[in-house]
Formats: sequence, C-alpha cells, structure tokens
Amino acid sequence: MAAKKKETHKELEVEEIVSRSEQFIENHSKKIIYAIAAIAVVIGAYMGIQHGYLVPREKKAVAALFKGEQYFAKDSFNLALNGNGADYDGFEAIISQYGSTKSGNLAKAYAGICYFRMGDNQKALDYLKSFSAKDEMISPAVTGLIGDCYVNMGNVKEGVSYFEKAAKAANNEVVSPAYLKKAGIAYESLQRYSDAVKAYTTIKEKYYSSTEASDIDKYITRASLLAGK
Repeated sequence: MAAKKKETHKELEVEEIVSRSEQFIENHSKKIIYAIAAIAVVIGAYMGIQHGYLVPREKKAVAALFKGEQYFAKDSFNLALNGNGADYDGFEAIISQYGSTKSGNLAKAYAGICYFRMGDNQKALDYLKSFSAKDEMISPAVTGLIGDCYVNMGNVKEGVSYFEKAAKAANNEVVSPAYLKKAGIAYESLQRYSDAVKAYTTIKEKYYSSTEASDIDKYITRASLLAGK
C-alpha cells in the first residue's frame, strides 16, 4: 500500500511539472520570442540605414517569417509550421531555405514551441536543440523548454538537468525561479529531496520578489520532511 501511494505521489508530481511547463510557455514564450525577433529586426534595419544594404537572404527570411509569426500569435501552430498553401510556406520551409540566417535560426525556436504545444515532444526537441542564441532571456528559456520536452517524454532525470541549466544561465526573476521550481518538483519525483530543498531555497533567498517565491515555503517544508530534515 505504501509503495502504491508513493507511485501515485510520483505521478502527480510529474503531472505538476508538465502543467507548469505548459503554463510557463503560455505566459512567457511569445513575449520572449517576440522580444528577440524585434531586436533582430531593429538591428537589421539599423544595418540597412547605416550601410545602405541588407543581406538579400536575410531580408527574404524576415519577410517569410512575418506571416508565420502572425499564425503563431493566434495559436495556429499547424499553419505556422506547414504554411497555408498560398502566400506562406511555413517555419519548416523557412528553416530549410534560410536556416543559416538569423530569421531562419529564430524559425527553429518557433517551430520547436509549435511542436511542443502540439504534443510532439521529439520534433520539438530536435528543433529546439538546433536553435542557437546567447541572449539572456531566449537562450535559457529554450534550454528550459528542452527540459520540458524530456519530462513529457518520461525522462525526468534528463529534464531536471536542463531546468537547472536554464535557471543558472538566465539569472533573472522571470526564467530562473520558474525553472528552479520545476527542478524542485522534478527532484521530488526522483526522490532527491535534498536537491529539491536546495532549488526551492534558492528561489526564496535569491528570487524572493518572484511569483514563484510567494508560496515557496510550503514546497520547502514538504521536501524537507521527505528528506528527513
């Protein structure tokens, strides 16, 4: 009976990680992705004004990406990925044609999020891992989303390592506490309760102004009891 309760508790914890993953993506992914897209467009425009040109492939990629961003904003993920059969070819086509450009690289992040929201974690993983960026917001968020994919696929151990990487790389009160909390829940599901306490305590001490910090004491108490502290 005790083993059955423990297994049920573990399943509930994994479900909580998944739920928080979906909620985080819903609340923050568009904001983060669009912020980077806007930066890329501003930089491109600046280059065009200052130097009198834009690289033709980049210019075409930006134009191709625009329609996909509109579909993405409307949660029309299938259309965003595969096109509308008329004036838009889809993120996958953009990646295939312009993958080496900044917009083509951004399309990989869009495609990964689309597949994640559509429930295809393996394809989401493939695209997210192929995306590259050094930005303090988007890169950690993508890293954390890779962890979400692994959790959804049942590989919580691998997922929690990406949550930790995301939180450390971001070092801000939007991404870091969100993924530290999911890391803590994941550690609990793995029965690594001391690691869970550490993740939760970091939120309380370092990101005390974040939304996640508002109820973090109950998580610390629960994990501490399970750890025997």
